Amino acid sequence: MPLDPDAAAMLSAMQQQGLPPMETLQPDEVRARTEAAAALAPGPDAAVASVEERTLGGVPTLVITPEGDGPFHVLVWFHGGGWVIGSAAQSLHTGKDLAHAGGLVVVLPDYRLAPEHPFPAAFDDALGVTAAVVAEAAALGGPGAKVAVGGDSAGGNLAALAALHIPGLAHQTLAYPVIDATMGHSSYQTVENGYILTASMMAWFVDLYVGEGDPADPRVSPLYAPEESLRLTCPAHVVVAGYDPLCDEGEAYARRLGDAGVPVTMARYEGQMHGFLTMGAFIPTGMTALQEAVDHMRRALGSLSAA
Repeated sequence: MPLDPDAAAMLSAMQQQGLPPMETLQPDEVRARTEAAAALAPGPDAAVASVEERTLGGVPTLVITPEGDGPFHVLVWFHGGGWVIGSAAQSLHTGKDLAHAGGLVVVLPDYRLAPEHPFPAAFDDALGVTAAVVAEAAALGGPGAKVAVGGDSAGGNLAALAALHIPGLAHQTLAYPVIDATMGHSSYQTVENGYILTASMMAWFVDLYVGEGDPADPRVSPLYAPEESLRLTCPAHVVVAGYDPLCDEGEAYARRLGDAGVPVTMARYEGQMHGFLTMGAFIPTGMTALQEAVDHMRRALGSLSAA
């Protein structure tokens, strides 16, 4: 299947800017570039009741409360960016979409970034904030609130790891997640260059985050988690894109979860590229995928009524 026309148009517009590949730049230069790109209005924000700055588990966060009387279930959503770029503020638009579409309190963590804070900083922050949200779910969402985790790309990596290590979660949404940092899957060759995420870009991210560590460490690569951890993790919805070097590892993780007896659904968007789920203003299929993910999450969370 060819690349989706909306994704192709967006990719062409990006390529016409003639910007150097990010892996040829310094992290601060890439952060400035992505911050400038994020400032371009991606369309009107979804309506929410409030956005509050809070520290949870020692991690700065933005807490988005949806409109309505509640109570609400709670979603911890980790932004992508290869553990090197991105922020809660830059993912606020997506957080509002999730809060509005799902009637969820959404927590966006500002976990520490590499290379200033290499592994295991992001891993530690992900576990710390998730454990704090589970402990404070009733205060955040209301009586009976359950907690889900999710994220895109490196954020999907952190969500998967939180789901493996923090008990009491109801669901995980993994959007084109980094699951195997050894980069050995065949989609790294079939989708090597010319897209939003490339093999050389991923190698740059992994090097900055993992450094001298082992990319096969299960705290880096959930695919290598022991069977007993997989069996105890929560139900999952995994989203992959056909034009993404991470496609094969996302599918491999869905299979491992299923083989371990975990309820798992997988949505493969054959004509899409990495990042599409959070680009709904430009790629309408992204909003479709986001709503589908929210629907799976809501079914896992169940109904929640005021006492």
